Amino acid sequence: MSDDIRAEIAALVPRLRRFAYAISGNRDEGDDLVQTACLKALSRLDQYQRGTRLDSWMFRIIQTSHIDNLRRRKRQATPVEPELLERHSDGGQAAAQSDHRLLLARTRDAIAELPEEQRAVMALVAIEGYSYKEAAEILETPIGTIMSRLARARAKLLPILAEGAT
Repeated sequence: MSDDIRAEIAALVPRLRRFAYAISGNRDEGDDLVQTACLKALSRLDQYQRGTRLDSWMFRIIQTSHIDNLRRRKRQATPVEPELLERHSDGGQAAAQSDHRLLLARTRDAIAELPEEQRAVMALVAIEGYSYKEAAEILETPIGTIMSRLARARAKLLPILAEGAT
């Protein structure tokens, strides 16, 4: 039984990475969130209820880990690494190679500017393709709140993305 679940978790990793990256806004932090979630899930397989959605359980672990990280950061100041600033200061040149890459970069930046709750909903509904009901179950939030957060996120994103299209 646990080998089956381990294989299912491994198959979910690409989707988990997309979700973690979307809510964190940072590829490295997203990868760390996925690693943390996988370790937690594997060490707590006895807590997984067979017959329930494994992907929902994993997304919730990522969401909780991300919230824990945010709280931890608020308690302690984190110095900025100069190498990291240099590496990201050149981001616009790679995106300028094509219109699609530019739009993708603009979309990522716009999503990163959204409040964390809206990013999570946007990642689940718009990127992962979950229904409002499924997103509500994953985030343990009422469906009306999901709809409201998604509407606010879209309202914030549309002007930003339309601005670049002109």
